[in-house]
Amino acid sequence: MLLISRLATWIGLSLLCVVSAHAQGVHVLTVKGAISPASADYLVRGIDQAAQAKARLLVIEMDTPGGLDTAMRDIIKAILASPVPVATYVSPQGARAASAGTYILYASHIAALAPATNLGAATPVELAPGGASDKPADKPEKKGEKPAPPQDAKARKAVNDAAAYIRSLAELRGRNAEWAERAVREAVSLSAAAALQAKVVDVVASDLADLLKQIHGRKVKLATSEITLDTAGLTLTRLEPDWRSRLLAVIGDPGIAYILLLLGIYGLLYEFSNPGMVFPGVVGGICLLLALFALQLMPISYAGLALIALGIAFMLAEAFLPSFGALGLGGVIAFVLGSVMLIDTDLPGYGISWALIVPLAVVSAVFSFAVASMALRARRRPVLTGSEELPGMEGEALEDIEGEGWARVHGELWRVQSRVPLARGKKVRVTARHGLILEVEPSNTTPKENDHV
Repeated sequence: MLLISRLATWIGLSLLCVVSAHAQGVHVLTVKGAISPASADYLVRGIDQAAQAKARLLVIEMDTPGGLDTAMRDIIKAILASPVPVATYVSPQGARAASAGTYILYASHIAALAPATNLGAATPVELAPGGASDKPADKPEKKGEKPAPPQDAKARKAVNDAAAYIRSLAELRGRNAEWAERAVREAVSLSAAAALQAKVVDVVASDLADLLKQIHGRKVKLATSEITLDTAGLTLTRLEPDWRSRLLAVIGDPGIAYILLLLGIYGLLYEFSNPGMVFPGVVGGICLLLALFALQLMPISYAGLALIALGIAFMLAEAFLPSFGALGLGGVIAFVLGSVMLIDTDLPGYGISWALIVPLAVVSAVFSFAVASMALRARRRPVLTGSEELPGMEGEALEDIEGEGWARVHGELWRVQSRVPLARGKKVRVTARHGLILEVEPSNTTPKENDHV
């Protein structure tokens, strides 16, 4: 028993050492593509996990063209409040930290670039047409010349707010605040070597191992204290996105959200027009809720959303109220215009491509006009069911009829009236219906030809 107890103690201590070494290592998060609510959720939870594990350092490997302002600010708030030092590393070679990525770099305790990378162009993209200078971003100003301010008041407010925000981050981390403000107001960019020389970033490292080697012994200021980084011999632990982050990334894609929106609208409209089908309503409701969740995270245009719904309603109405293409054509036009207007921003990665809009518009239009043409053909066909089919149908007198009697029509017994006498077995033709009484006349067809009636 003593031997077993010692063995258990030794195993427990070994596991504790392994866990401790793992916890005291470096956590690595990877972000590629636009900064979105999904990437913000992934990074914020990754920072929390690093804090709970008491990691020595958190590294964010980043390659981004920019992203949403709200998602960027959530990430920066988490970095500023983190008890674990955060190093943002723009990697691999050829990567960039444009727009929102520049702000995140400035907010990080350590800002690092790989060779052949760049950062900058931090002007709010959706405001660039009115807020950016007409001069190229890389063209130096003439001495004494100031960039032209944005003409639109809303654009000026947004640019000034962004400039003040990045300047405050630069002053907090002791980095080049003048260049940071130029990156917002003039959309300038810098290469890795130039950024290091201008004191915009702290390190240019060839890889993660080189980064850890260069920052070893540096002092960084956390929210409540100042520490000296000890990154020698630390193990790297990569934290991949979990199912939640992957799901948010999928439904947060504008193209996927757009398709979910259309499925939701079509499903509900089909359910309302055919009550009791259930399945279209269930699927449509789920898709619509997912689409609305994704769209509320994006800068959408409600006018575009309304035009899409109106276009679909018009195309479906063409099937029930054939207007010889007027409703269908109007619906297609409204659908396309709404799809183009739906995402109200020029941010990279947040538009709906024509490659998606055009096929869906064509499919919707073809479906609408196909249903309309079938409805028109159905109108031209003779009525085959109900009371409207009785006029013109033939039957047989079941008794001698003078004025009124009984006849078999369409396999049913009917009370009939005739202006001329009819003999039993005489073939008759229905000319009109008055409630439950049919008006008939003698048929010219011989009994042998109609003995099946």
